[in-house]
Amino acid sequence: MDPLIYQYTVGGLVFIIGVIYAARQGYVGFTGRGLRNLLILVGGLAVFVGVQGYLQYAPMATADEVPYAGGYEYKQTLGTPLDYGIVIAYFLAILAIGTWFGRNQRTSKDFFFGGQRFSWWLIAFSLLATTVGSYSFVKYSQVAYKYGLSSSQTYLNDWLWVPLLIFGWLPILYFSRITSIPEYFERRFGRSVRNWATIFLLVYLVGYVGVNLFTMGKVFNILLNWDIFWSAVIVAGVSACYVTVGGQTSVIMTDLFQGVMLMVVGLLLLVLGIDYLGGFDLFWQHLPRGHRTAFSGFNSDPSFPAVGIFWQDAMANSAMFYFLNQGMVMRFMAARSVGQARRAAIFTPLILMPLAACVVASGGWVGKALVHAGVLPPDIKASEAFFVSAEFLSRPGVFGLILAALTAALMSTVDTLITAVSAVVVNDYYKPYVRPDAREDQLLRVARLSAVGVAVLGVALVPVFMMFKTIYEAHGAFTAAVTPPMVVTLLLSVFWRRFTKTAALATLVGGMAAIVFSLFVPQVIGPFAHGVKMVDAGDGFFAGAQQFKFMRAFYGLVVSGVIAVVVTLFTRPEPFEKCRGLVWGTIADAIKHYKGGAAGRERAGARVLAVASTYDDDALHPKLGLPKVCISRGVAEPLGIGVGDLVHVSDRRRWLGGLRSTHAVVADIIADGEASHIQVGPSTAKMVGLNRRPTEPLSIEAIC
Repeated sequence: MDPLIYQYTVGGLVFIIGVIYAARQGYVGFTGRGLRNLLILVGGLAVFVGVQGYLQYAPMATADEVPYAGGYEYKQTLGTPLDYGIVIAYFLAILAIGTWFGRNQRTSKDFFFGGQRFSWWLIAFSLLATTVGSYSFVKYSQVAYKYGLSSSQTYLNDWLWVPLLIFGWLPILYFSRITSIPEYFERRFGRSVRNWATIFLLVYLVGYVGVNLFTMGKVFNILLNWDIFWSAVIVAGVSACYVTVGGQTSVIMTDLFQGVMLMVVGLLLLVLGIDYLGGFDLFWQHLPRGHRTAFSGFNSDPSFPAVGIFWQDAMANSAMFYFLNQGMVMRFMAARSVGQARRAAIFTPLILMPLAACVVASGGWVGKALVHAGVLPPDIKASEAFFVSAEFLSRPGVFGLILAALTAALMSTVDTLITAVSAVVVNDYYKPYVRPDAREDQLLRVARLSAVGVAVLGVALVPVFMMFKTIYEAHGAFTAAVTPPMVVTLLLSVFWRRFTKTAALATLVGGMAAIVFSLFVPQVIGPFAHGVKMVDAGDGFFAGAQQFKFMRAFYGLVVSGVIAVVVTLFTRPEPFEKCRGLVWGTIADAIKHYKGGAAGRERAGARVLAVASTYDDDALHPKLGLPKVCISRGVAEPLGIGVGDLVHVSDRRRWLGGLRSTHAVVADIIADGEASHIQVGPSTAKMVGLNRRPTEPLSIEAIC
């Protein structure tokens, strides 16, 4: 079976379903804004098909392999004191940035969602920094060294989910004011489904923390011969410090810094390798042709089968990341509007993720080209390709920057996961069960304590992941085992109104039970394995987890899907009134909930500038907890809004990304002729920077 045809046949079906859903809701069409949206979706897909098709099939010249003539000396400890001084300085800089921007956290909403005020580009870079973890550099450089450009398969298939994400899930997520994934399940089905979803989501998130800390422990072990476990303890401590202080604002601002760091330094290694070999053409030709294909063998290599990577990464893990990962959900919810969240969700997989594929795999590609050119010895370990290539090509100091980028990748993922677990603990355990009437200061205290707790739990899981041979195996086996039941349950909950509470419970519990059974009897995955063979994994406790570690995702998705459909057809559907605002096609009901009961519609993001003044009323809206503002007709008419509508008020400097901004409710339309004028309370004036720039106009954007 041709892997490219297979991916875009199965994945294309998911994409088409998403386009159909978008069209039926009016987001996609053949005129106006609908045509623009359709061209973006189809154009993006065409880009990925074209790039991967060229890599897979195009004829390419290959340079002759050059025998290694010696000259490279492997060092037990890589780098110089200057390099490690730069890494330490980087740690301190991140602590300073995180604590500075995380000041003035007054409410749990501020802690978890940063006040919902950020621009799309800040969200996008934060999403990139979250997605690219330290495991990405080590894991994908190892795969890139062994298999070449097919390591990028993972980063080039997210677009298949974009239609369902931006036109199906995002507006429901945003306008329903959902604070956590388990909360969505309770509002859709009831508390019992929420409880199971909470358990599975916490297992996923805490396990991900453990994987990342294990990776960083491995990194310091390779570089400095430090103990893996204690290295993980140090990194966990630094990450927990600034997250505990500043929450989501700290995470987003440090991730902006770290996202830029990742891109610049990761691409620097690729540029250094190309320059050393004499230009791009020579670099390209010194990659064997098999290392320049978009996909590895369909099922010939159980360690890296294209079909397994497709199901584990593209179908299970990508869906989990964009739809269910609490850290990603909190990023989207931190956007100032659903339109800004959509822009971030488009820009990230279309632009940033392909660049990230080059960044995280650069060490492996460059290492293989240097070996093929006879510069480095052929016995380099794949797991050390990134470090060897970086140290060989870098001068003292530059290698330190590359190590700092690796550290950035770790911290930018761990900080997101820590805040995500804190959100689940507070919103899905403490508030509903322990103290329903908890004050905001109590919720903040619990959020910070749980942030420390998850760092401790992540460290405790490091010895478990140390039992796997490689980081790639540990990560792949973990995600394939825990994601399928939740992915199937969430997607059917949103996109199939007939899906029932009983079916949701059966899918979560039954799907996970089937996966656990496969860990002890991996032979049950055989009929689902697409010809991928079992390998000898020994007789240890984790032996079953290492069998069909990628194809377990397909097995889990199929079993969970069958359970979901069968149980749904034999049970009574949920009342439609209960589903309003929580399933596709009911966005108007979600907006009504968002506005506290008033009807509204999704706006296109129109904005105007208005002269600002303050007035005495500093009270918050009783239902929404948002500040109230008064606007003139010169603001209301261009935006098409009135009393009760929501607006985003911000400093006009867009490069601030929303740091000086807030949402507000229009309390009154003031008589001020045709002038553009807004009146805000004292607290709002401080939030938008009016106290420091009293003569500067404010930017007013219609939300709904």
